[in-house]
Amino acid sequence: MKQLLILMLAISLVGCKNEPEKPKNYVSLSGKITDKNSDSILIQNRSYSKTIKVNADGTFNDTLKVDTGMYVFYDGSESTNLFLKNGYDIHLTLDTKMFDETIEYSGNGAETNNYLAQKTLMEESLFPPSLFDYEEADFKQKISEINSELSSFLEKNKNIDSTLYKVEKEYVLGLEQEMLGYYAKQKERDTARAKEFESFIGKPSPQFVNYENYAGGTTSLNDLKGKYVYVDIWATWCGPCIAEIPYLKKTENEYHGKNIEFVSISVDNGRGYKEKTVAASKEGWKNMIAEEGMSGIQLFADNAWESDFIKGYRIQSIPRFVLIDPNGNVLDADAPRPSSPRLKILFNSLNL
Repeated sequence: MKQLLILMLAISLVGCKNEPEKPKNYVSLSGKITDKNSDSILIQNRSYSKTIKVNADGTFNDTLKVDTGMYVFYDGSESTNLFLKNGYDIHLTLDTKMFDETIEYSGNGAETNNYLAQKTLMEESLFPPSLFDYEEADFKQKISEINSELSSFLEKNKNIDSTLYKVEKEYVLGLEQEMLGYYAKQKERDTARAKEFESFIGKPSPQFVNYENYAGGTTSLNDLKGKYVYVDIWATWCGPCIAEIPYLKKTENEYHGKNIEFVSISVDNGRGYKEKTVAASKEGWKNMIAEEGMSGIQLFADNAWESDFIKGYRIQSIPRFVLIDPNGNVLDADAPRPSSPRLKILFNSLNL
């Protein structure tokens, strides 16, 4: 009898093993967020939206019934792209202090989404902020190089979902022509922007007075008369501003000892901080200056976007750069950014 029961159990197990598993008609999404920005995350695209609760320890877990395609993952502060398909079982981990750099996926669907995360990081380095400042011939050469690198990266990841691979292939094939179209439109905008700010040239600069100096005390624009002043208006929450920091540091070092001062003015007002207060952002400002090893004169605007200096230059978006001459008059109210090849040409023309 015992042998018969064992045989029957073995037969039943074999039967269970051979029975095909039904595919899931939903996505299982779980993860762990270090230093979470919110108590929830949002998964959405044009036709779908779902909010998922994030626990106190940063973990989350839910199921989503979706149409195959691209979705945005938003944590209350930053976002990334996801490719979702029913049947996927994805686990995500990230640290919000280094959002893009730390996103990693495991489980079914991980290979496709790790490709997207790595591509995002790659594009941040491939597409410099000043890409559209290049002369046309140099721009075409740069885009050709970028296209070659993206194409090579895609071919190394042929095993990603076939639907996404097809879309990515079409993107790479059409990239150069699309970017040339953007380049032409950008040049038109640059011309219009130059006309918008040409009325500032040669006139006395709007003033900043007694702005808090990271090094101690306060600084006013009049304290810097007798030197050229290159002003960077930025904020700690501004990604494009942060992207310019390495270029600014390099430029400062190159022109060290010349007749020019480099001034960075923060317009932080609580945005990007959990407390949403100026005090929190000021602490964050100090921390970022220390962490990034930022040099030059680091100032904190007295009233953020409503400061007289900011309003005087009609600054509505950042980063924004201004160049003032030794007499306190405006040379360029919309100067080239540090990453732009045009900035060095401008500085060299001044015989600093």
